[in-house]
Amino acid sequence: MAENMNEAESIDAEAADPAALQAENTSLQDRLMRALAETENVRRRGERGIEDARKFAVQGLAAALLPVADNLGRAVAAAKGAQGSGPAAHASLLEGVDATERMLTAALERFGIHRMPALGTPFDPKAHEAMREIEDATHTPGTVVDVMEDGFTLHDRLLRPARVSVAKEPAGVAQTV
Repeated sequence: MAENMNEAESIDAEAADPAALQAENTSLQDRLMRALAETENVRRRGERGIEDARKFAVQGLAAALLPVADNLGRAVAAAKGAQGSGPAAHASLLEGVDATERMLTAALERFGIHRMPALGTPFDPKAHEAMREIEDATHTPGTVVDVMEDGFTLHDRLLRPARVSVAKEPAGVAQTV
């Protein structure tokens, strides 16, 4: 209780001195302005960080794909130079293109992009896009019998469904129920 009296007396003493109140007010206003300026600076830095993250999110992937693009360019140049050449030149070209595809697959997998196996699997509308149905007595109806474009996932999320042909029972075959 004595503390409250001392505080009250102190407040009354300060209230009696308008110059002290004005100085404290000026000090508090200055601190407020500095805090507001710092808040604005933090907001701007955050916005710049988000903008940079959006702009450069694929930088690692792009850098990994550049050697693949270089190799494809070399393969095209080799193919143009191999026109009219013998089987050895074509075998060498095929080997180079195959190595480039392996390099591309490895680069994609480093970033969590994986090819989904589709051929021979049951059709799954969540992972496959049926482009056509093919009458096929050698496969169970609903089985993927041809893959036009591979499907890919990015980590656990579907990036692109596989575009496939699906087996169906040939016309005229009796269905057993």
